[in-house]
Amino acid sequence: MSVDTELLEARPVPTPRSRLTADDVWRAIEKRSFGIVGYETPKGDPRTSGVVYRVAHRRLYVAVEPDGWKARHIAASRRVSVTVPIHRAGVLALVAPIPPATISFHGEAFVHPAGTLQTRTLLEGLGSLLPRERLGSAAVIEIVPEGAFVTYGVGVPVRAMRDTARSRARVPVN
Repeated sequence: MSVDTELLEARPVPTPRSRLTADDVWRAIEKRSFGIVGYETPKGDPRTSGVVYRVAHRRLYVAVEPDGWKARHIAASRRVSVTVPIHRAGVLALVAPIPPATISFHGEAFVHPAGTLQTRTLLEGLGSLLPRERLGSAAVIEIVPEGAFVTYGVGVPVRAMRDTARSRARVPVN
């Protein structure tokens, strides 16, 4: 059996010019507080974890256990990916399963150890995301997005999400 090598070649998928701006995407991220962070274990195994975050100065901040998996693994590689789901509400969601719109990006992550003045200042900025009694014992992961946001369904009506070309966009982070 012969395989057509042309079918196996990776071809870039054209993305329509987006009307979204970095400011639009940042506003959408700031309105949410939940995301999924992807990282690699020291053995090279992929992992993802749900996190609650806050945004300040175009960076995401996440409070974590200082000796937990996220803090240890992310500190080892400092590379992460993040996906922020944007759930759609409304009457249509009661009738049909509507997948969330998404914003994804990659970036560099810095783990600020527990107990330092800088970490305590960052934790106080996280406000109600963390119980007061954990302010002195949590570490903070600071995520700095790089490159471009890859979005799906952001800034388009729910019905338009069926149109892949219209729904996806690539927007520079800055």
